[in-house]
Amino acid sequence: MIGKSKAGARPVLLDEESHVESFRQTRNNRRTELVEDYVELIDDLLQDTGEARQIDVARRLGVAQPTVAKMLKRLTAEGLVQQKPYRGIFLTAEGKSLADSARERHRIVEGFLLALGVGPEAARIDAEGIEHHVSEETLGVFKRHIERQRS
Repeated sequence: MIGKSKAGARPVLLDEESHVESFRQTRNNRRTELVEDYVELIDDLLQDTGEARQIDVARRLGVAQPTVAKMLKRLTAEGLVQQKPYRGIFLTAEGKSLADSARERHRIVEGFLLALGVGPEAARIDAEGIEHHVSEETLGVFKRHIERQRS
């Protein structure tokens, strides 16, 4: 990673501790990204159709059902979902809270990209990746920018 340098000067390499922390944060975000995508999709399905089934999750994420089954076991172990035989997938209160948080981050990032002039389709797709890696500080700046533009 490179720190700030004067115009035209050679970039300054960050100290080891700062470098490690940057990569540690990125690795942590990658671990939570899938979890957030799953709970957000499950919540969307529950709100839209009244049910979330393993097959629907697999289709919407473009993955095989065994992949979804493995993730649902993880989400159940983490206390984010409950599975009921012949009744589908349900979010716990903690899972619902995580889904709401992920959805709000997505909304803010997408709104910020739209405010910058990014087209709606690209903003939606790009927000899907960025939402998982943006810090609370940066997210706050995005939100304030959107609010200023609306005023």
